[in-house]
Amino acid sequence: MAAVGKFPVSVGHESSLSAALEAQIYLQSRLTSTSETTSFRSIPIIDLTKSFSSSLTARQEVARQINEACTTVGFFYVTAHGIPEEVCNNVLNLAHRFFHELPQSSKEAIHMKHSNHFRGYEPAAFSSVNDFTSKETKEAFNWGYESGLDPTGGDGKYVELDGTSEGAVNQWPQESELPGFYNGISKYYGEVLQLSRHLFRLFALSLALPEDYFETLMTHPGGIARLIRYPPSINPKPLSALNEDEEIGLGAHTDYECFTLLLQDSNPGLEILSPDGHWISAQPVNGGIVVNVGDFLMRWTNGVYKSTVHRVVNRTAKERYSIPLFFSINYDETVETLPSCLSEDNPSKFPPITAGRYVLDRLALTVKTGKY
Repeated sequence: MAAVGKFPVSVGHESSLSAALEAQIYLQSRLTSTSETTSFRSIPIIDLTKSFSSSLTARQEVARQINEACTTVGFFYVTAHGIPEEVCNNVLNLAHRFFHELPQSSKEAIHMKHSNHFRGYEPAAFSSVNDFTSKETKEAFNWGYESGLDPTGGDGKYVELDGTSEGAVNQWPQESELPGFYNGISKYYGEVLQLSRHLFRLFALSLALPEDYFETLMTHPGGIARLIRYPPSINPKPLSALNEDEEIGLGAHTDYECFTLLLQDSNPGLEILSPDGHWISAQPVNGGIVVNVGDFLMRWTNGVYKSTVHRVVNRTAKERYSIPLFFSINYDETVETLPSCLSEDNPSKFPPITAGRYVLDRLALTVKTGKY
């Protein structure tokens, strides 16, 4: 069975829409069912130092840790990842500046309702990851891959989620209103994009595949990123099964793409659902970036790697900022189950899927209009 290839658009759309709906059902089942046989109470921290070694054995050692984290928790922190501290601090400061310095009228001018690709400013409660069952307090600014943001320059073949090649579709604030914004975003995005490619090589080793297995699939990758602001809690409450959470920053969900890299400030808020029904706080780790498996990679690995339910609840009297990058392969690729995740006793559980269309159909379920 081939692992990658181009897929007819009509079949790809049918399968991706079906997969998007199946993912919603999976989410609801995870929120209502528990398993006492598998659980976790902490999130692994993986030092990436050896992953940059010229020694294959050293890199495989890191890959083994990634395999263990992805088969048990679905989340891990990476430290010694190579992104300069000042670049991380600067982009978090840019997030604060965007929400506090840019006039509301300028935000409205780049509102994501003007985009066919979910790019631009997203006010609170405009979208919901769990069918608008709870009002989400977060607001965001969203953008996606551009060859000018890619340190490699890309290969000139980038296509959008729907397979079209429209050129630049991101909506950026005016430089005169927010000086240095695009340049600062570009620096961080370039760094985290290259880290994502590095991690994909480690993912390949972790799955007993050649280290360069995914290399040709990330020459013009999907890479949606967000600046997210979570307002201070009106009534801060500690994480407890006894407390009913009334202020949900971002509702319980799983991520859509291959994996996510999350930069967060020093304020906690990210919470991860253990299979036995307990919410675990993902406290910020100094110099660390959170990595988690998305639904696309879970499907690609035939369920071997876990896409874990998580949410954000700001339980403090301070603002919280986070910056996720949702990394995918080239959006025009279609995939079948990875060969190392198949056997006679474990045949493929999932049909082929087109990368971009799958994400687009998932995003369409988060807005009331379903526009795309």
